[in-house]
Amino acid sequence: MTTNTSKRLRFLVASRGRIAVLVSAILLFAASPFVYADTIQQQINNLQAQNSQTQQSVDGLQLQASSYQDAINKLQDQISAIQGAIAANEAKQADLQQQITADQQQIDHEKSVLSDAVKSMYVDGTPTTIEQLASSKNLSDFVDKEEYRTAVQNQIQATVKQIAALQAQQQAQKVQIDQLLGTQKQQEGQLSSDQQQQSGLLAMNQDQQNTYNQQIQSNKGKISALQAEQARINAANSRTISVAASGGSGGACDIGYGNGGYPMSWCNAWQDSVTTSGGFPNRECTSFGYWYFTSVEGKSLYVTGDAKYWIYTANRPVDQTPEDGAIAVSTAGPYGHIMIVKATPGETYAGVTAPAGYVITISMNDDYAGHFYVRERSASSLYYIH
Repeated sequence: MTTNTSKRLRFLVASRGRIAVLVSAILLFAASPFVYADTIQQQINNLQAQNSQTQQSVDGLQLQASSYQDAINKLQDQISAIQGAIAANEAKQADLQQQITADQQQIDHEKSVLSDAVKSMYVDGTPTTIEQLASSKNLSDFVDKEEYRTAVQNQIQATVKQIAALQAQQQAQKVQIDQLLGTQKQQEGQLSSDQQQQSGLLAMNQDQQNTYNQQIQSNKGKISALQAEQARINAANSRTISVAASGGSGGACDIGYGNGGYPMSWCNAWQDSVTTSGGFPNRECTSFGYWYFTSVEGKSLYVTGDAKYWIYTANRPVDQTPEDGAIAVSTAGPYGHIMIVKATPGETYAGVTAPAGYVITISMNDDYAGHFYVRERSASSLYYIH
């Protein structure tokens, strides 16, 4: 056990008077520096872990939803294509029907012409060959009539064959188009069914996303409530004072009390958007305390965890004796709070004298909005890292 750890153990035992509990705590601390986490902090950690896992689920659902939407879009493209083909084939079907009607009219016309030809052939009333021969003036006249009759018969046969072939062709085309239309309409129905299924999956996916997002918002609300409670505790245990000088001014973290000289790039960045010295996020009390103690005061420091755990993880002496330049630690609330001591009781900082029992401190994020404050705090309520 190091010298600092021994001093810390003696200090905690003497100040709290609970030897058995503290010995057990120190033994546990050897395994984990965060053994002193209270129920509220555990709740915050659990909520943040839940949000992280839930966000991963939401991200996965969003990818899945994108896949569903792509499938729906592709099915819609296929449906549009098949509907176009159906429309084209229905137009062909209508054209074919018009052709069949026109061909039928032509057939009727050809039959009428043939009928007239047959009538004209037999108009002399000689239906038989013997009668034709007997009625002919000579053999040549008979032969001409016979040839004419044969020609008419051949024409009738050729026309009938042509009509039959045309009707067969048209009927085959009609059957083919009817079958194609039936297949295409069946495909259209299947595609529509697939699209409805994908749309149902997408709707279910959106419902799941909404549920997860509601859980995330609910957890964020709980965390915000805990942070608000910490800000309330910080305000209740302190008195804000206005001073003429605080080491610097300006920037987003200055709301009238200066900025403590905090680097402007960190001060103007959105809270928690930049990692500062010591690995702490910007505009947090831990970031300001670590930066001020190491950069302004030039002291070495190793600490981990939220503000309230610094008295257990610091590599420097810890006690309840206030000292100028020391890190003041409040363990009250879910997170605790880190400050820098600028004046002990009876000392003056920037024209303000600390009253008996109070220290004047500077800190960041006392209000959980990333702002710099100068405040008086009860000296006995704080721990000090020297």
